Amino acid sequence: MYRTHNCGELRISDQGIDVKLAGWVQRVRKLGGMTFIDLRDRYGITQLALDEKAPEQLISTVESLGREFVIQAIGTVIERASKNPKLPTGDVEILLKEVNILNKAELPPFTIEDDTDGGDELRMKFRYLDLRRAPLRKALELRHKMAQEIRKYMDSQQFLEIETPYLIKSTPEGARDFVVPSRIHQGEFYALPQSPQTFKQILMVAGYDRYFQIVRCFRDEDLRADRQPEFTQIDCEMSFVEQNDVLEIFEGLAKHLFKNILNVEFNYEFPRISYNDAMNYYGCDKPDIRFEMKISDLTNILKGKGFAVIDNAEYAGAVCAEGCAEYSRKQIDELTEWVKRPQIGAKGLIYIKVGNDGIKSSIDKFYTHEELQVVVDKMGATKGSLILILVGDKKITLSGLSALRLEMGTRLGLRNNKIFKPLWVVDFPLFEYDDETKRYYAMHHPFTSPIMEDMPKLESAPDEVRANAYDFVVNGVEVGGGSIRIYDSQIQRTMFRVLGFTPEEAERQFGFIINAFKYGAPPHGGIAFGFDRWCAVFGGADSIRDYIAFPKNNSGKDVMIDSPSFISTEQLNELGIKLMEKK
Repeated sequence: MYRTHNCGELRISDQGIDVKLAGWVQRVRKLGGMTFIDLRDRYGITQLALDEKAPEQLISTVESLGREFVIQAIGTVIERASKNPKLPTGDVEILLKEVNILNKAELPPFTIEDDTDGGDELRMKFRYLDLRRAPLRKALELRHKMAQEIRKYMDSQQFLEIETPYLIKSTPEGARDFVVPSRIHQGEFYALPQSPQTFKQILMVAGYDRYFQIVRCFRDEDLRADRQPEFTQIDCEMSFVEQNDVLEIFEGLAKHLFKNILNVEFNYEFPRISYNDAMNYYGCDKPDIRFEMKISDLTNILKGKGFAVIDNAEYAGAVCAEGCAEYSRKQIDELTEWVKRPQIGAKGLIYIKVGNDGIKSSIDKFYTHEELQVVVDKMGATKGSLILILVGDKKITLSGLSALRLEMGTRLGLRNNKIFKPLWVVDFPLFEYDDETKRYYAMHHPFTSPIMEDMPKLESAPDEVRANAYDFVVNGVEVGGGSIRIYDSQIQRTMFRVLGFTPEEAERQFGFIINAFKYGAPPHGGIAFGFDRWCAVFGGADSIRDYIAFPKNNSGKDVMIDSPSFISTEQLNELGIKLMEKK
């Protein structure tokens, strides 16, 4: 037996017992006549102690130890003279009787501690070493606990966990597919699923009225901190439901997870706001409502006063940062440069300070004191407030104000990751028009049902049709999204027609689901949560990477195993694939 206990469980009550531990050497320290070893495993760290009077062979073995050596330690639990309150095992140590080296290790390329000196790319290359660090271990433990609680809740609500295929049919809607060539059917390709959408709807047709799956999905798209080419969804579908039924069930799931994972309880219904309100007041469809600072439309108030910058703009909007009226010229200039960055796209920044000595503004010469006072009143600004104004194209300006609002919230310490403010965003547009291709695309996916009262506008005024769709947002992160689905084959055909599909294209790509609807499809709807994102939100992180055991880097590569990589000519020939020669 390699061990009787792990490195995280011994306490003062175990004093006097003989134990065996096994793990990795985190560090070795010599203090006077004593040598101390921090031994680490998945469960924690235990200090080992060696007296200078120990047998010479034992001293020699300990002196040969290096970082990350794998060892077995045998000894007696004793009370620690210098206790470490930061460790659960910090009241005890093991007085060594024997040390067996199970495997030697080269010096690791970075320190395997909470605050490591390794850069992102280096740690990704040696991911197996990075995973030894406590922050990543805790992240994966959180992920595991969340998965268990999800299954527990879903089972209590009579959902069946059903697996759907990974090798499916490619469709051009949505993000790009990853495709897999078929050796048997040369020239034909499978696709990896972006989601199990059509399969879960077919399960509803089949009568399995409550389905869920914690499932791997794949999208060949550009990467960001909260995106990976392969990711995990909590995929769910229900039959004989309306929107409110779905929201109630999955608000229940959210509350269950908050309570059982974080010990955070919500004794109220999560707020629901429309897409239009989210865009107008927060500048985005995933608002962070941990703090107020709503966007105000000042277009009508500021236009027509002879200031060409505003008079010629489509939109003027502002946020009010309380307690920032004392910002210096240098701080204002720095903020101005911040909003002028390409990712924000503003041409400049207008400010109004509401100080103890009155109102001061960068547009004083264009507006009277009374006109500026109207702005202050509209914003509800009090003494000490700083009003920040952006102008320009409405869509771009709202996006800029959204980013500026979040930046000010961060600077003012209003985005505490220990506070959670969930909400539902509803009434999305069903379609979005693309000027480049001159056609409509489904904002969610082509199986989303219109709101019934908007159904008559489906072909005559697509821009005005609202989707029976909903997103679940926590602290400015879109954690999940779903919709009530189309279950009538005629409405589904109309939807495809509006999206520009010919009847032949619709039949070729989606005939299987249209035909399934002919055989008694129930009203149904569902939702999919980004499991990796939800884990990151619960862990208080901005990136999902640490909550995935083996993620890809920002270029979509796994630098540990060097993937993607070239395959042999023999493999390509088997698949009937011939690479184009480089010119």
